[in-house]
Amino acid sequence: MNLFPGKVKNMALTKTKGKCEQTVYLESGNEMAALALKHVNPHIMGYYPITPSTQVAETLDAFKAAGEHDVQMIPGDGEHGAAGICYGATVGAARVANTTSANGLLYSLEQLPVQSGTRYPMVLNLVNRSVSGPLSIKCDHSDLMFTLNTGWLILIAEGPQEVYDFNIIAFKLGELEDVRLPVIVSFDGFFTSHQKRRVYYFSNVDDVRSWIGDVKTPIHALDPEHPATIGPYMNEPDLINNKKQMSMAFDNAYHRVPEVFKEFAEMSGRKYDFLKTYPEDFSDVEAAVWVMGSPSETMIFAAKKAREEGKKVGVVIPKVLRPWPVNEIRETFKNIKSLVVTDRQDSFNFMGGNMTTEIKSAIFENENRPLVQSRVYGIGGKDLSLDECKEIVELALSSTQKKTVDVPYDYIGAEPGDLEYKIEPAVEPLKEEDLKPGIIKVEQKEDGTLDVKGVNLRKLTEMPNRIMPGHGACPGCGIFSTLNQFLKGIEGHVVVLFATGCAMVVSTGYPQSAHRSTYIHNLFQNGAATLSGVVEAYHEKMRRGELDPNLDLTFVMVAGDGSNDIGQGPTIGAAIRNHNMIVLEYDNEGYMNTGNQLSFAVPKGFSSSTSHVGPAQVGKQFGHKDNAQIFSACNIPYVFTATEANPIDLIKKAAKAQWYAKNDGFVFGKLLSTCTLNWRVPFNEAKELMQKAVDCNFFPLYEVEHGITTINYDPEARKKKISVKDWVGSMGRSRHLVKPENEAILNELTNEVDRRWHCLKAKAENPLL
Repeated sequence: MNLFPGKVKNMALTKTKGKCEQTVYLESGNEMAALALKHVNPHIMGYYPITPSTQVAETLDAFKAAGEHDVQMIPGDGEHGAAGICYGATVGAARVANTTSANGLLYSLEQLPVQSGTRYPMVLNLVNRSVSGPLSIKCDHSDLMFTLNTGWLILIAEGPQEVYDFNIIAFKLGELEDVRLPVIVSFDGFFTSHQKRRVYYFSNVDDVRSWIGDVKTPIHALDPEHPATIGPYMNEPDLINNKKQMSMAFDNAYHRVPEVFKEFAEMSGRKYDFLKTYPEDFSDVEAAVWVMGSPSETMIFAAKKAREEGKKVGVVIPKVLRPWPVNEIRETFKNIKSLVVTDRQDSFNFMGGNMTTEIKSAIFENENRPLVQSRVYGIGGKDLSLDECKEIVELALSSTQKKTVDVPYDYIGAEPGDLEYKIEPAVEPLKEEDLKPGIIKVEQKEDGTLDVKGVNLRKLTEMPNRIMPGHGACPGCGIFSTLNQFLKGIEGHVVVLFATGCAMVVSTGYPQSAHRSTYIHNLFQNGAATLSGVVEAYHEKMRRGELDPNLDLTFVMVAGDGSNDIGQGPTIGAAIRNHNMIVLEYDNEGYMNTGNQLSFAVPKGFSSSTSHVGPAQVGKQFGHKDNAQIFSACNIPYVFTATEANPIDLIKKAAKAQWYAKNDGFVFGKLLSTCTLNWRVPFNEAKELMQKAVDCNFFPLYEVEHGITTINYDPEARKKKISVKDWVGSMGRSRHLVKPENEAILNELTNEVDRRWHCLKAKAENPLL
């Protein structure tokens, strides 16, 4: 059996280590986290995709489709929602897991103290990534450090082996009766999460499950014979007592960690402790380096070379961050003379990162305190090279010899840059006269709707594109051709805000930009709120006479890749407030920027990297949402749908959108945008595929002007109607649905498409609907 579905099976060897038979394999940290969860088989996994942790959910879903575990995997509408799912499941007496990174962690952060404060254990794989901004998907520990005061136990995995082991240990430790705390298993993004190493895993999952035992939840929501108030309102003097009890639980955990490590060693043959030291006998060490996570082996190699030269240097690597091993730290450092603490984040306190300040506090009571200096490294995924490790080792040794510290706090591998340097624009700014050719005319009719005349595709090619070529989009990507086509219908200067997604990532890699108009980016979920702030600043500064009264701007937010799942609330908020702005959602039906995970726009039964197809599961398990109708229900001035395959219709709607945004308020437009890579279709079939989506009524073309619905293209009336099956069968991601064994799912999708089409026709026929 292939333990990692969809992959060529690595050469696996079976060995006996400890009490249990184990298999030797070659895999990455993310995949070993998924394998551990498969072996533990928790009841629930609430999750939301974010690089670089998404692979955990992807792999676990592949196992699910193959029928290899029973974990109920629930995709959240964002990390905040995923954390809420997890909390609810633990309150329901379930064993629970989650995975996230960076801004995903921060978005869910307020849920973490609730999880720990109510004493419901669970396991969170935190795959370390730099916290924005600016946006980076690479590794550092800025996310991890936000968790130190949340009341979670924290295990630090150096490599894929420890990721697997610590996930199993985390369930055992957190669920102990005298602990009952949630546990984070933290490991470095890309370095550990994606790099493959030799690993051992238990050949028999029953060895894992029997060692952990059944989950026991003394107070939960599914026991009507013992009703409980979970999460009460609490002030003085009770809240401080709650925190005192948590402190006692941490003390219990501190004493139970060695016991659990010992039990695991007996089962697995792998021994762990609070701290790992090189050399193991630390008694002769005079200069030491503290390092955490993936650079540990490189630092050990540098120290080993120094020791071969007779230099008394050592390395300390923490495996447990909470409970903080203060006694072990004091004991380890009691005889050393100099210590360099490396931090993969900065606290901006002129002393270093969190590890520096915590270690200084821990050893403050030591009779012989070492000289301590901090070096910040590796932010944004910058590798810590062997030469830099040697430099750090020599830094510790030199302080020992000089008996003083020259620079207590600094960065390594960083340059301040030239503060006088100015980036010159690669192209001239767009001129307003070029952006206002006067080709398109918009007039308001007696019934209040708009009439657009003069759309001439040939003449409109004279307008400059606001998005330049040279970006990094995949071949066949429909985003930029669609956006440039839409912007042909917008006259004058625009300010665009891009939510996180493919369009943002591939067009703004510093120091280059594909945007000729002013461009803004903010967090995944908060784009609409951000742009509404820009819009109101523009209007208020106009009112106060602080801007040129002739400054004419149109404000456009570009959403896509699922950003109106996580950003649905803020976007609806902006709609209800009726700001003068346009929100464009390019619907490519997935989180394509993180690897084709399912979004809520993916149709039922379609495959994605988190909705695999296999004997136990056929693609996505629930239906697709209809954002155009959701925003129509917000009673905003204008809602429309469009595709690049119908260019005149798209440009007319762009012109209307600008008029409504300037005169009446909020506009929402939904654009079908092909992702030929993940839809698994040839590049040259993209236009035909979009038209099929329109002709089968999956993606009808219509508009809603102040509540009046108009269908712009009726395939039935034009005698171009095709079946949903014809469209579904044209794509690799959904072709499995035309197989006889999946007929029921296809029929369900077809019936839902037909139902929505009939509802739309009824609205078009009755202005009151």
